[in-house]
Amino acid sequence: MSTTAYSERLHVPLRWWALATMFLATVLLAFLVATPAWVAFAATGVLVVATVTLFLQYGGARVAVVPSDEGAVFQAGRAHIPVDLLGVPVALDAAASRRVAGVDADARAFLLLRPYLSRSVHVPVQDPADPTPYWLVSTRHPQGLVDALVAAGAPSGARQD
Repeated sequence: MSTTAYSERLHVPLRWWALATMFLATVLLAFLVATPAWVAFAATGVLVVATVTLFLQYGGARVAVVPSDEGAVFQAGRAHIPVDLLGVPVALDAAASRRVAGVDADARAFLLLRPYLSRSVHVPVQDPADPTPYWLVSTRHPQGLVDALVAAGAPSGARQD
């Protein structure tokens, strides 16, 4: 099966692009004053390529729940885990996300966090062979991701064990 139950790219916000553009224009002007034009344009061109590459790679992280023949898989960036090895996913607001990523953090946890996204989803890992206690993943739609994980086979918080 190739149909995706949930998919999101964590693109950097437009304001980052605007700030980078203003910064690069300032660098170009400073270089034009201090160096020959060809040096200024070459150096600024290198910085533009580096900035665009950085923003596209950093913002290219994908969060997805993908059905497969063996069962659904939860993907966050390059990491993936079968949904049947997950515990009850919980959508976190900004304050809870900060707390779980900071004061209550576990150094063994898998984190895919972006500073421009304040909300996240906390997903416990139930695989006894995996030392990772949980995944904390930034998302623009935490409840949508939780719903997709539950629909794909993760346990629901509504169920009492």
